[in-house]
Amino acid sequence: MLKKSFSPIVPSASKLLLLGSLPGDRSLAAQEYYAHPQNRFWKILATLLSRPLPKDYSEKLRILQEEKIALWDVCETAQRVGSMDTAIIAEIPNAIDQLLDEHPTIKAICFNGQKAEKLYDKYFARKKSIQYITLPSTSPANASFNQSRLLEKWDAISSLLR
Repeated sequence: MLKKSFSPIVPSASKLLLLGSLPGDRSLAAQEYYAHPQNRFWKILATLLSRPLPKDYSEKLRILQEEKIALWDVCETAQRVGSMDTAIIAEIPNAIDQLLDEHPTIKAICFNGQKAEKLYDKYFARKKSIQYITLPSTSPANASFNQSRLLEKWDAISSLLR
């Protein structure tokens, strides 16, 4: 039941930090962020950035590098049966304040879902120098948001990357 997040992906001069809550079981098994085939994260990102859908993880990481997008999760570890955010308990947060101190070019944090925002607010004070945006989760469990609605909401990151 103990789940552990991955190391952060932080390209030099990152402008934006995308924060999830904790990797799901499929991601943990693959050792890749957003590895569940029905998670829409990579498809949304590629569409918003006018890029072809990446075929493998190295292409996904290259997009983050080239677009100066950092990626991490709020939880370093947590107890959780399965992959649902609602099942997260006994969480320990990642050192997000330290990451932000070490990468002052990050001017915005976008939460991939409300659980990531709630966990962040539980453990961290919001900084005045950072813009915060909560986006609907790209998880397949978030069935109330189809691809079109997700794209509409996630378009908020486009202006942050210019």
